[in-house]
Amino acid sequence: MFLKKAEQLMLERGKEYNGKLKKERSFTAIATAFTAITNKPITPAEVCLMLQILKNVRQWSQDRFHADSVEDCVTYTSLMAEELYKQYGEEDER
Repeated sequence: MFLKKAEQLMLERGKEYNGKLKKERSFTAIATAFTAITNKPITPAEVCLMLQILKNVRQWSQDRFHADSVEDCVTYTSLMAEELYKQYGEEDER
């Protein structure tokens, strides 16, 4: 249920920000800006992690289920996985 919603959100937001069926990705630009402002390097995957934490804080600051926070958290977790894959490549052998 939440994975389907996350996929749907990513497609909708991609259309909204970039036009027909393009993926919206600003994590690299955010990481570059954060690095320039703070002089501390940050990766696009870490941007996703911070946004995921934001959504968790919003959820846990309430005494109720907040669908937007949970759905966005799942979405940012998925996007973080994509960024980590780009950063490190193939998975390690287990």
